[in-house]
Amino acid sequence: MGCFECCIKCLGGVPYASLVATILCFSGVALFCGCGHVALTGTVTILENHFSKVATDHAMLTDVIQLMQYVIYGIASFFFLYGIILLAEGFYTTSAVKELHSEFKTTICGRCISGMFVFLTYILGVAWLGVFGFSAVPVFLFYNMWSTCNAIKMDNVTNSDSICVDVRQYGIIPWNATPGKACGSMLGDICNTSDFYLSYHLYIVACAGAGATVIALIHFLMILSANWAYLKDASQMHAYQDIKMKEERELQDITSRSKECLNSYT
Repeated sequence: MGCFECCIKCLGGVPYASLVATILCFSGVALFCGCGHVALTGTVTILENHFSKVATDHAMLTDVIQLMQYVIYGIASFFFLYGIILLAEGFYTTSAVKELHSEFKTTICGRCISGMFVFLTYILGVAWLGVFGFSAVPVFLFYNMWSTCNAIKMDNVTNSDSICVDVRQYGIIPWNATPGKACGSMLGDICNTSDFYLSYHLYIVACAGAGATVIALIHFLMILSANWAYLKDASQMHAYQDIKMKEERELQDITSRSKECLNSYT
């Protein structure tokens, strides 16, 4: 029975809301970073093999994609650490609230740290909204190419060579890149490659991962705001209890002195 009560007490101190938000954040960031990294590599392969066969034409794009992959490494490392910190803060706040009426006291530094996490999580949430919107762009581009390929296959177009996809109009590669576009059967062959199929679906998963991260940060923001309010209430409650105990001790001292004075007169 003692072991059971100990387990119940330990489980009662777990911040389940923070735990769920941490798992969701880790999953979303892992999907975005892992799938995005592989999809970017596949995109470079498609461009080099079919749309820009001269290396100098897409040299800047290659450098930008490599830079984005390095940024992905940084994002994964940062959010792994940040998620653990927020989970630890959830454990700290849960302990503070659970022991509201005991000797545990929150400090001004602890409340300031909680407020800082609220502000930082809000900024990160806004930034990830932008990342979510940006990650939808390659999904849109690949969907346009995929739907064009399906139109060629399904509609039995007699002059399929007139149906083209020109990636130069999206600003991905310069206008002087050769060939810059794919038409007809060549376009169909691109859509049948494993690089196109894999990159398209990985971009979709990466976009979903970014959306999951946004949801996780919103969840974290609600948790942190509630925790900060709880800590503030706990601090005010402890201040009230300290004043009350001080007044009670002063009243007891006055009462004892009065009794001593009466006894001395008698």
